[in-house]
Amino acid sequence: QVLLVESGGGSVQAGGSLRLSCAASGYIDVRDYNMAWFRQGIGREREGVAAVLDSGSTSYADSVKGRFTISKSDARNTVYLQMDSLKPEDTGMYYCAADQRIVPVWRALTYPYKHWGQGTQVTVSS
Repeated sequence: QVLLVESGGGSVQAGGSLRLSCAASGYIDVRDYNMAWFRQGIGREREGVAAVLDSGSTSYADSVKGRFTISKSDARNTVYLQMDSLKPEDTGMYYCAADQRIVPVWRALTYPYKHWGQGTQVTVSS
């Protein structure tokens, strides 16, 4: 069993920062998994935000490049999403995802991940 638990969401004003955490437990070692963050705003489709493959390669949505950074702590079996210069359009539920399949980096934000967390809400006010 794989368990992913997100934390760190909250409400901030535009221009602020948040750091999301995704603690992985069970039969998972984040070193061996592709890990990603997705988000879904009200009335919007879920979209991939950032991913880090088991190879260490990273991928970001164009809308967050230069503002968001994904990273992993192997010791803590945790994945982070540092979000800076937040905008109201970043508002949504943020989900952590994990998968072991080998994929090219250009598919990292679009292929169907197997394991998902429950999500953490991020609200950015103008």
